Amino acid sequence: MKTLILVDIQNDFLPCGALAVPEGDAVIPIANRLQPRFDLVVATQDWHPADHASFAANHPGRSVGDVIEVDGLEQNLWPVHCVQESSGAELAADLDRARIAAVFRKGEDPRIDSYSGFFDNGHRRATGLGDYLRERDVQEVYLAGLATDYCVKFTALDARRLGFETYVVEDACRGVNAKEGDVSKTLDEMRSAGVHVIGSEDVLRAGKEA
Repeated sequence: MKTLILVDIQNDFLPCGALAVPEGDAVIPIANRLQPRFDLVVATQDWHPADHASFAANHPGRSVGDVIEVDGLEQNLWPVHCVQESSGAELAADLDRARIAAVFRKGEDPRIDSYSGFFDNGHRRATGLGDYLRERDVQEVYLAGLATDYCVKFTALDARRLGFETYVVEDACRGVNAKEGDVSKTLDEMRSAGVHVIGSEDVLRAGKEA
């Protein structure tokens, strides 16, 4: 079974959002076109408490972009974003939700961040996504969403570690690209780990041929 994982397509990651990914809204129409090609569609959702350790505002004297240590793990500091029950945490209004079978929330523990849709950043706790996919005999996962160099990357790498054949639909993702070349390096890293980087037309074409 093939599954499409929609990674963090949430208001705060879109233009004008609290942690806007450049051109983040461009992934939505592509994600909507892809969904009918899959047996199963799921989504991930950043879902932080207001006192989350990843928010620079919760560390007096620190700024967005600083890197600190929290409970033995390196932590990038971000603007306050995707706070539980806030409008910024909601899935994008233009995202077709009719086919989304389940939403897996991450980043709920105030002391640890969760880029991956499968685990927190320390691999201390699972979100349940891996078990959910295995129970449904999923062999292949395809990723679309935000952001290429963070949550898409770590979700893809964890999917490979868990044994799923993993594809990242490059044009259905956008990256933060804080440093020039970050997205390119990320794509190379994923390829080296056995992740297939493809285009949406490859998926749509395969669907027509099937």
